[in-house]
Amino acid sequence: MSASIKDVALHAGVSVGTVSNVMNHPSRVSNDTVAKVQRAISALGFVRNDAARQLRAGESKTIAMMVFDAANPFFTDIARGAEDAAAKDGFSVILANTSESSTRELGYLDLFEEQRVRGILISPYGEVEDRLQALKKFGIPSVLVDRVSNSQVFSSVSVDDVAGGHIAASHLLSLGRRTLGFVGGPLEIPQVGDRLVGAQQAASEYQECSLRVFETTATTVLEGRRIGEAIAAMEPKERPNGLFAANDLVALGLLQALVAANHLDVPRDIALVGYDDIDFATSAIVPLTSIRQPSQLIGETALEILAEEALDPTKPPQKVVFQPELVIRASA
Repeated sequence: MSASIKDVALHAGVSVGTVSNVMNHPSRVSNDTVAKVQRAISALGFVRNDAARQLRAGESKTIAMMVFDAANPFFTDIARGAEDAAAKDGFSVILANTSESSTRELGYLDLFEEQRVRGILISPYGEVEDRLQALKKFGIPSVLVDRVSNSQVFSSVSVDDVAGGHIAASHLLSLGRRTLGFVGGPLEIPQVGDRLVGAQQAASEYQECSLRVFETTATTVLEGRRIGEAIAAMEPKERPNGLFAANDLVALGLLQALVAANHLDVPRDIALVGYDDIDFATSAIVPLTSIRQPSQLIGETALEILAEEALDPTKPPQKVVFQPELVIRASA
């Protein structure tokens, strides 16, 4: 059984209040007493429970961040930006990965309520705004990351994914590609759906242009490879000559499959555009053209807004939308 603050006081021959002062206000205690208490702490292996203290005081320094795919470097870059901003304000960030599971997502929200975190940064997978509303009434604010609030009740920091999809498809069309394919899914994920909408808008601006959807079960390299193998096996007249992937992981899987097919060349036969511009995009066997999002800036901005709302719950919600940009490399 771990030592308590009472055990430390008894071992040092001082009061519990004196031990508390040594840990929180050492300037109020003599140097000899500080040394005596520290020796007792060391001898007993006492570890102070800041979490419990903060729960009692209602002043947790912990920010929870929840994403639906922590394997995607885009989200780890967002987390890095949030951590950098949190450190400046004296907060720490814990990261939770829902793995595209609504059940796990709700479970983490219950846990964060129990732990009384100071606030939540969330890239939602399911519809959770009612749950977030209840947490807000309980004193735990939330900021949506890479997603706009449906109810306009919550602050959000996102990128215009419809514009990003339009930019990606327009680039392929500018290269003379008229048989396009969109690869990504599930389409219920708002970011994926918005990117498809943007691509469809761009395709509608050109005559004799088609856009076929190849839906994936997840936005992963393996799913991209599966679809890429299917596309490589298609008859040339049926095969798209321009592909837009919902993210760079899917694009890298597509690229692996197309290159492995031997009879296809990227970009000669099939031009390929990804989304997110993760670090791996530059080092692919064919460097990947991609739509860049300011991932770290998204994390920093979201954390700053959350910190403001934690200090002043009456602040009106903010909506920050960044614009994506095209990064051209060898794949398209």
